[in-house]
Amino acid sequence: MEAKTKFEMEFPIQVSPSLLYQYISTPSGLSEWYADNVNSRGELFTFIWNGSEETAKLMGKKSGERIKFKWMADEGTDYFFEMRIQVDEITKDVSLMVTDFSSEDELDENKMLWDNTVSELKHILGST
Repeated sequence: MEAKTKFEMEFPIQVSPSLLYQYISTPSGLSEWYADNVNSRGELFTFIWNGSEETAKLMGKKSGERIKFKWMADEGTDYFFEMRIQVDEITKDVSLMVTDFSSEDELDENKMLWDNTVSELKHILGST
């Protein structure tokens, strides 16, 4: 298996952290912007796009702050994806921090994918 590169992205979002957390941590919230449909059974989340399914295991979460998944296809690796809410202590600006892994030749494409999906999230939340 080809080694993947870790990357992080920051998306400023003008919304309350508690509302944002609902959209990144619940199947119904994720279904609105990340995938066509999301189902969960315990710690397994099934993400559905255009009829194809990918299953991810919930690796950890901290209420109101972050959620971390590992795709089942990446089991046995250190690869994961995490969405973390960061609030600036002084300005109170809210950002969604995304950590993910990608093969080098798909890095730009994966970053663009995150840009597009988070743009959809901002649109749903009414954030600019």
